Amino acid sequence: MFVRKEWRDMTFRKETFKVCFHTWKCEDTGEEFEDEHFAQLNYNQVINQYREKYNIPYPDEIKSIREKYDLSAIKMSHVLGFGDNTYRQYEAGEVPTQANARLIQMAADPRKFLDMIDLSHALEGSALEKARRNAERLIDKADKEEAVVISYLFDGKRRSRFTGFGKPNFEKFVEMIIYFCTNQRPWKTKLNKLLFYADFTFFKEYGVSISGSEYYAIDMGPVPDNFNSIFEHLTKTDLLKVYNKIFSDGGVGERYLPAREFNDKLFEEPALKILQSINDKFKDFSTQEMIDLSHEEIGWQQSFDDSHRPIDYLYAFELKN
Repeated sequence: MFVRKEWRDMTFRKETFKVCFHTWKCEDTGEEFEDEHFAQLNYNQVINQYREKYNIPYPDEIKSIREKYDLSAIKMSHVLGFGDNTYRQYEAGEVPTQANARLIQMAADPRKFLDMIDLSHALEGSALEKARRNAERLIDKADKEEAVVISYLFDGKRRSRFTGFGKPNFEKFVEMIIYFCTNQRPWKTKLNKLLFYADFTFFKEYGVSISGSEYYAIDMGPVPDNFNSIFEHLTKTDLLKVYNKIFSDGGVGERYLPAREFNDKLFEEPALKILQSINDKFKDFSTQEMIDLSHEEIGWQQSFDDSHRPIDYLYAFELKN
């Protein structure tokens, strides 16, 4: 048996999308089949494209919107005018209609959520007061400078093929940085490549990125968007320590060390395994070797001439290293 990959059309809700379709193929009989992993990977690709096209929120986003107001799924359904079990089904993976998706996205804004509470009359008594307090607390938090900075640097991006269909998650991205800095203490240029390979390798396996970071092709290989500003922010907030070295050619190298331990609680087991595999695979590679390897990647080659456009995660299926 060997893995066969080809671009095929798949249909969802009467719309057709192209996916990199994975199957096992028998060399002797020519028979092809999907195992459970490939079936999920193929399905994820078409669903992700549908969500991207219509800006449909993902299950984790839908759940987090409800949880930040500390409401049950059935109460959230009532506030939005859904059926009793609808919100729970969306959290479990069912794709919302476009109309319901807009309502859920509006509810993510605590100011609009306060209006929804008043309009729906779905909450009363202590439940109403608790929801109000949570919404008002979120409004205050969103106005703080830290939230504004993080949104500008990372979280303000729309979920798309350029984020690997992953929700831009600054906390996870920071932990990925801390992970590699703890295990390798790499120079900044190599660190950027490790982050790229971790996110793109995870997408290759599961159809979604770990961090939701966008990556751009520069002369020294793929780099996360706003990487210089992000590293500067992390040093100012005492999450990283930076050490500079002046080389004989006049260049300056930056090496980052973690200021605290890696928090593995933010990641599920598959993501931790990918981080470990990338660390083990490239641990003994020099910075220049990492640059050379990244230049072999089709995604970098195809994106280098358009520095204003992020690298499409679909190139992950063509990773060379």
